[in-house]
Amino acid sequence: MNKITLLTWVLGLVLLNGCIVPKKVVYVKDMMPDTAYMAMEALPLRLQKNDRIQIVVSASAPELAAPFNGGVGSYKVQDDGSVSTVVDRTNGGYMIDYNGNIDFPILGTLHVEGLTVDEVKDLVRSSLIAKEYITNPTVKVELLNLKVTMMGAVGNQVLQVPEGQITLLDAIARSGGLDVVADPQAVLVIREENGIRKKYVNDIESKSIFDSPTYYLQQNDIVYVEPRTAVMTPREQINRQYISFGIGMLSLAISMFALFK
Repeated sequence: MNKITLLTWVLGLVLLNGCIVPKKVVYVKDMMPDTAYMAMEALPLRLQKNDRIQIVVSASAPELAAPFNGGVGSYKVQDDGSVSTVVDRTNGGYMIDYNGNIDFPILGTLHVEGLTVDEVKDLVRSSLIAKEYITNPTVKVELLNLKVTMMGAVGNQVLQVPEGQITLLDAIARSGGLDVVADPQAVLVIREENGIRKKYVNDIESKSIFDSPTYYLQQNDIVYVEPRTAVMTPREQINRQYISFGIGMLSLAISMFALFK
């Protein structure tokens, strides 16, 4: 009986050798069910240098808006003689330069850095009215290059956000969730504000994540999830597997020899 027990233990150790048991991650585990929590309002994004925005001007007489839509699409004459705007979604839009400006047709240089999309819309609209180009224009402004970089123990990729808004939890989910070695209490967001980079540390196991200034991500944010332990390179992982297998087989051979000699 002792020999059978010993053999069972040896086989069990061989199978478990080199295995990593991941720690269970429970998101916002301190939230109580059926309890109301205040929701933080998402702040509007502020435009930054190198952002690309699309601006489309419309009017009751489309031919009046045509000069202000250079490069954003084309114009189609309907059967009844009216002119409609056909917007090209693949157009690169207007890039905000180093000085925070864009060059807009006819209106010239517009300073838009630090403004929200709605504020840019109001700026263009008021300029068109003030200079008596269009009496009652409709202006649509869209941020084209909202992206977030995911790094560390969450997958390495760049998320494009065409809908214009994304939360930290959404970004983690789109990246496939946390790796088994990820530290849920060390989810970092690196953000550039007014020419200064700041690092924010988030704990996604706590409800405090909803109060974080980086819960709603901004354009060009970098999300880095720290591992609990040092992450091995692929070569190190292969070497570890070989070593674990060799130790296991050697232990088994010694035990079998001692058992049946």
